[in-house]
Amino acid sequence: MPTWNKESLRRLVQREMGEYRLIVVSNRQPYIHEIIEGELRYAVPSGGVTTALDPIMQECGGTWVAYGGGKGDWYAVDDKNRIMVPPDDPAYTLRLVWLTEEEEQGYYDGFSNAALWPLCHNAYTEPVFNLDDWETYKSVNREFAKQVLDEIGGQPAAVFTQDYHLAMLPRLIREADPDIITGQFWHIPWPNPEIFRICPWQDELLDGLLGNDMLGFHIGDHCNNFLDTVSRTLKSRVDHEYSRINYKDELTVVRPFPISVDFERINQDAQGQYVDEEMDRLTDELNLGGKVVGLGIDRIDYTKGIPHRFRAMGRFLEKFPEYIGKVVLVQAGVISRIQVDAYQQLSAQIEELLEEINGKFGRDGWQPIIYMPTDLPDLTLMALRRMARFCVVSSLHDGMNLVAKEYVASRFDEDGVLILSPFTGAALELTDALIVNPYAIEQFADAIHQAVEMPQEERRWRMVQMREIVRENNIYKWAALMVEDLMQGARRSRRPVRTR
Repeated sequence: MPTWNKESLRRLVQREMGEYRLIVVSNRQPYIHEIIEGELRYAVPSGGVTTALDPIMQECGGTWVAYGGGKGDWYAVDDKNRIMVPPDDPAYTLRLVWLTEEEEQGYYDGFSNAALWPLCHNAYTEPVFNLDDWETYKSVNREFAKQVLDEIGGQPAAVFTQDYHLAMLPRLIREADPDIITGQFWHIPWPNPEIFRICPWQDELLDGLLGNDMLGFHIGDHCNNFLDTVSRTLKSRVDHEYSRINYKDELTVVRPFPISVDFERINQDAQGQYVDEEMDRLTDELNLGGKVVGLGIDRIDYTKGIPHRFRAMGRFLEKFPEYIGKVVLVQAGVISRIQVDAYQQLSAQIEELLEEINGKFGRDGWQPIIYMPTDLPDLTLMALRRMARFCVVSSLHDGMNLVAKEYVASRFDEDGVLILSPFTGAALELTDALIVNPYAIEQFADAIHQAVEMPQEERRWRMVQMREIVRENNIYKWAALMVEDLMQGARRSRRPVRTR
């Protein structure tokens, strides 16, 4: 079967959507504008949603509606709050929604990330359900709906909502204009009904999500959890065999779509001349010459298992002291959500472990863990992937985890070992990784030892298998399957889709 690419995705979108405009809605914007030294400049924020969707929008066009959080965003947009992006090669429209500081705190730091995020991740962090945050979450969803409807202007459109920040949006859109086709991809796990039922507003959240013609998750287990949650909570007809829900005489199909990366672009970028130069710079700057390099790249989040990773590194050096001074774990990442208490506690825990492990094993200018909690350039991250003998993804619970797939896609040399948590969606695809439970520190330390000792021939065999999987199941296939299911599902259910 031919591999999906930009051109084949473009053809499918044109065929399936006809005269319907594509509207993507998310909290995070794909391009953020700042004022630096008196000049307006843009940057691409980190995050799986923007990384995955931007190349699709560049090929298919349409409008992306998002919260404008950059200090320079006001100056970048026109009087309709729009700007064409990417700035150096415009391909689609970005429309920004403005929020007050109080709205951002209540909707984003509050209900989204202090309530929904821990609720949906089994990382043993208690959700905080604050009524004011919930009311702000709903009001921000209404504001997004207002902006989306204004952008559509009564024309045929398909609205593709992203993630857990906008669970109420599909119902608001459908109530305002039933002819709009609605789909949503939930980028984080969906818990079992016993966990989700602790949310005081579960009925309203589910009602909002069932305003979608199609609802996508990363893996089948998350789909099944959602079906079970609806079955136990709402008066509805849940068809487990065909994975669909009839609610308020409207049909929502629920499907797994494992998200991925742009394999060919990453594979090509990894071979660039500047990557080699950056590898040389990092080797000198971080004193990595002659060392076996391990790598972690994560947003600093309690779901990513970073403390577990550090403990495993310490235990590895205890069990195999012959590697003291010879193996280095480089941990890169961006600190985020610092207004949320759980993230402040995580930062303190990480600093304490760093001091303990580096203090115990470090010597002669060598430290076992190099911590880089900054927003590193893409070039630096690519160089680190290329340098790493092994990459550690130790999530305690993750929808998919694109770091694992980015590491595999970047290894055109067919070398490197992926150590992967079974609690990621990626573990269902990348079965040739070393799959290890991050809570089991002894086994985790042994997996690091296995990665360090693994013969080159075995490393290559495993990496070749994983690269074929990521190459075939790329980001364009993810998008194509969702567009096809969304538009054809709408044809089969509540109304015909208008075509050219």
